[in-house]
Amino acid sequence: MPQEQCYMCHKVATSVEHVPPKCLFPELKDSGKDLRINLITVPSCEDHNGKKSHDDEFLMVSIAGIIGNNSIGYQHYNGKIQRALKRTSYKLLEKVFLRKEILRIGDENKFLELLWGTPDHKRLIDCFTHIAYGIHRHHYKQNFNGIVKPYLGFLYTKEQNPKAFKAFLKDKASIELADQPKYGDNPEVFYYQFTGVDNFGLFLGRLCFYQNVDVYISYQPAEAQTPYHLGFDLMNRGIKTIIKLGDKEYEFN
Repeated sequence: MPQEQCYMCHKVATSVEHVPPKCLFPELKDSGKDLRINLITVPSCEDHNGKKSHDDEFLMVSIAGIIGNNSIGYQHYNGKIQRALKRTSYKLLEKVFLRKEILRIGDENKFLELLWGTPDHKRLIDCFTHIAYGIHRHHYKQNFNGIVKPYLGFLYTKEQNPKAFKAFLKDKASIELADQPKYGDNPEVFYYQFTGVDNFGLFLGRLCFYQNVDVYISYQPAEAQTPYHLGFDLMNRGIKTIIKLGDKEYEFN
């Protein structure tokens, strides 16, 4: 029998990797329910599995405690993640945020502490890139040959263009994914969706964590045409541009 190929490269697989990482799924003692049913695994080489455990922990701390997550995310944050932070004397937060501050909302008797800062965007992109390739391997039973581009829909920005593009992408994705099935046996923690292929040969994926953290993945196969969009070309040139989607308008520059 031919040996399995790693989901990320052409090397022979020597193990399996969880996609998303297993640590994102709370243990029974923290959640009170089994949220590790039929976790997704894909064949992996040692370079793309055994050497990324620190990235898995980084991702877990980065997304589980985000405001707006469901109760499972908060339980996970107050359980396993707090144990991980205490184990490292909170040094793990230095790897998650490039800059950070703690905001306290309320009074001395009743308050809520919020962690606010600048995340390590590049490292997050790397983590979600691996998951994007892994989910494709699992869903289509073959490696994806092409470029994937994750867009982190859960990050907040004050800059006009990224803010407008986030709104545009979220609305466009909601339209294209409205009738598409959701996959994943633990949807309170994670599920994914795919759109159909467009006229350029591209398609879109959505990764959803804790029912609030959305990551949109653009899949561009190696043989696909590079799309051209006049509006985005004008936007990139710094020209004031308005792009319409249905009855909504998105203004750039």
